[in-house]
Amino acid sequence: MKMNMRSSVLLLALSLGAFAGFGQCKDGWPEDKATAEEKVALYDDAKTQKNFKAAVAPLQWMLKNAPKWNTKLYIDATDIYNNLATAEKDPAKKQVLVDSLMMLYDMRVTNCGDEANVLNRKAIYAAVFNSQNKDKTAEVLALYDKVYEISGNNVLDNNLLSYMQVIQLNVALLKNLTDDQILQRYDKLSGVIDAKIKKAQTDNKQADVDRLKKVKSSVDDILIKLVKVDCEFVKKNLEPKFKANPNDLALAKRIFQFMTTGGCIEDPLWLQTAEAIHKESPDYGLALNMARIYAKKGETAKAETLASEAVELAPTAENKETANMLIGDLLAQKGSKAAAREAYRKAVAANPNSKEGYEKIGDLYLGSFKDCAKSQSLAEDRLVYIAAFEMYARAGNQQKMAAARAQFPSVAEIFELNWKEGDSKTISCWVGETVTLKTRGKD
Repeated sequence: MKMNMRSSVLLLALSLGAFAGFGQCKDGWPEDKATAEEKVALYDDAKTQKNFKAAVAPLQWMLKNAPKWNTKLYIDATDIYNNLATAEKDPAKKQVLVDSLMMLYDMRVTNCGDEANVLNRKAIYAAVFNSQNKDKTAEVLALYDKVYEISGNNVLDNNLLSYMQVIQLNVALLKNLTDDQILQRYDKLSGVIDAKIKKAQTDNKQADVDRLKKVKSSVDDILIKLVKVDCEFVKKNLEPKFKANPNDLALAKRIFQFMTTGGCIEDPLWLQTAEAIHKESPDYGLALNMARIYAKKGETAKAETLASEAVELAPTAENKETANMLIGDLLAQKGSKAAAREAYRKAVAANPNSKEGYEKIGDLYLGSFKDCAKSQSLAEDRLVYIAAFEMYARAGNQQKMAAARAQFPSVAEIFELNWKEGDSKTISCWVGETVTLKTRGKD
């Protein structure tokens, strides 16, 4: 059977118009039930055999005479026309089939409702078939805009990255979008992805979280190609808006992303937006990076608070180790050596394979000679170096082991106290370690 494609589109259009006043599909056959059953059987059989052209005539009869028979009619119809359009090589004929496919989705909405779900599916195929057709590119973007308007955060995952790709094609082929128009759509898209990531995290679906984050990264990569989003752009165009409305979280996220990409994370504006984002959705990496920046600025108390939050938010043992190491460093910088040691011990406990914590404790001990010295016996005062040596040995740091060994008590010094190598000695200051007495040899 030869198919007249243009008349096929006309027939679909007539069917759509004839039933525009109806809302929901209701199961039910037309008056001529016997013929309808026959037509369904014919197109079902043809579809099963992948003879999609043969399925068109009985399908069109059903679309004209029983458009509210069942949602199955439209699922089958879009499947048939999708396969026909995919297989067609002639560009003109292919476009006729694609136009018919798009119209079928509109017919389904008209006759069966479920607009958000159906238009999400229509958008997938509109992007595939029409987004690179300059005559249709703007139309596809308008469809995506509507999908995002009516779907909230329930946009199909297949329509996440493709929305940004359609935006990119509109810019490339039609040059019809300003930076603000691009950014408005980016904000909406990013908001949906962020909501999906948050839900996946709540549902403990890490694979979904990882997949969605990759999508977000790809979306950001496209944006950077479309809009010059360096730090100068942010300071000039976005900072005034944020200062006027610091509660605008979407704007905060945009500024944060752009400044991170632009490499200006030490700017006060980056910290302000990072704080706003972290407050709304606490994040390990964000807390850790803010802690480091505040530490660099000399705001140790703020840095400690954020590093402690990072410990609680750490998703892995290695992350927990990193956050505890930072806390240890902050405490060591302000001279709280015992507290710093405790943080380093927590880092080692979180990740026993790590050796950096032991090295850091060794550094604390090595630098505690003056803190612990009683100035009565060099042998006793030098015990801290043995404690440092033992920590460096656990860290496997040969260079620092040698430096500590060079400061061990001498044979003469322990002789003065009637001590012997191999004796156990406890260091009485904050170090509190019990060490095995060793000497550096004869002077």
